[in-house]
Amino acid sequence: MPPTEDVGTTITTAPPPAPLGEHLRSPSLGAAMLVQQEALHAAREFLRSRGFVELLPPLVGPVTDPGGRGAKALDVDYYGEPYKLMTSAILYKQASLRGFPKLFYIAPNLRVEPPETRHTGRHLVEFHQIDVEMAGASRADVMEIAAGLLRHVTARVWETLPEVLAGLGRDPLAFAELLTGKFDACTHAEAVGRLRGHGHAQSADAEIDWTGEEALSHEADRPFFITDYPKGSRGFYDREDPDRPGVLRNFDLIAHGGFGELVSGSERESDYATVVTRMRESGENPAKYEWYLAMAREGIPASAGFGMGVQRLVRFLTGLDALWQVSAYPKLPGVIAP
Repeated sequence: MPPTEDVGTTITTAPPPAPLGEHLRSPSLGAAMLVQQEALHAAREFLRSRGFVELLPPLVGPVTDPGGRGAKALDVDYYGEPYKLMTSAILYKQASLRGFPKLFYIAPNLRVEPPETRHTGRHLVEFHQIDVEMAGASRADVMEIAAGLLRHVTARVWETLPEVLAGLGRDPLAFAELLTGKFDACTHAEAVGRLRGHGHAQSADAEIDWTGEEALSHEADRPFFITDYPKGSRGFYDREDPDRPGVLRNFDLIAHGGFGELVSGSERESDYATVVTRMRESGENPAKYEWYLAMAREGIPASAGFGMGVQRLVRFLTGLDALWQVSAYPKLPGVIAP
């Protein structure tokens, strides 16, 4: 992979969305919705063929995923109780394993992202994920599922909608290595070293920042995994490697071509005492998670899983500049919109 010339530049942005009525009539949105429809059909087909059962996820609960990059949850008054709209249903995925050892959601999520992220082209307040969880699975198991899912969806969309993709300027050669080659992988420490070698001041103790992620993505000719993020950079539910304290058994799947992260996943912490310790280490109050910890005390199966962003997947397939262009009702961080 050739080095990136300048990893410190601001991410190129698309123009802001047109008024909603005009946006809904956009030919590019119409094309993107056809791609989204086919991608979701293919995703369901792939997962169901491997024994996964689709559940409808909750939209509101007493707690939600605390692990967003600076994003906040929205509070709602639920019959006098302070509840949260779901930023991610990961805790419910784990709890559901007691009845459904292989499950997935097409899950709506709402994260109040920092206003400055509106300029990345990669953030929306409302978005959807293909959320997958598998009892008894290792990180390697779900990395294989994630790679297979991406390959299957990509192949199916090109098989059924070649004219639509061509009309958007997409070239099938840009996906050739994805469909035929093995995905590369590097550790977080290796990714940090590469970025620092290019002059980018990436912290060794934090997630790869957006500019660095984009730079690594531009270097690649196929999707690749980043593994072994440092403890403290992700939520309490990402399992710490028992043989390497301070290293998490997790991963991201990064799309090539500058499109960045498509998937984030991990093995999960499931031991009650360990979960409580990890909550406290991350600054979370275990008392807020009473229902989840009660189930963990009774026994939640060890598992691994991931979330694949639907809008990020569609943007990658279509090659459009920003996530709002592949959302029928886009809500950008910090922007008041219907």
